[in-house]
Amino acid sequence: MKQRSISIRNVPEDVYLALQDMAKKNRRSLQEQIKLILEQEVKLSNKSFLATASEWRRRLKGRNLSDTVELIREDREK
Repeated sequence: MKQRSISIRNVPEDVYLALQDMAKKNRRSLQEQIKLILEQEVKLSNKSFLATASEWRRRLKGRNLSDTVELIREDREK
């Protein structure tokens, strides 16, 4: 896949510092951190809510999921 370059100008100071902090905490360069954020955002925006819900239904199909409300009630009674 061909790689392209992007230049971003006039980034507010607080945003720049937050991105730098995120990169440092994740042990990435600033460029790697921004690239990862952009890739994640593109993936999220390309996936509709219905497609995501359908994927989760498929993943959870066949699992015996208990009623959490009932579990909380039981726990409160202890």
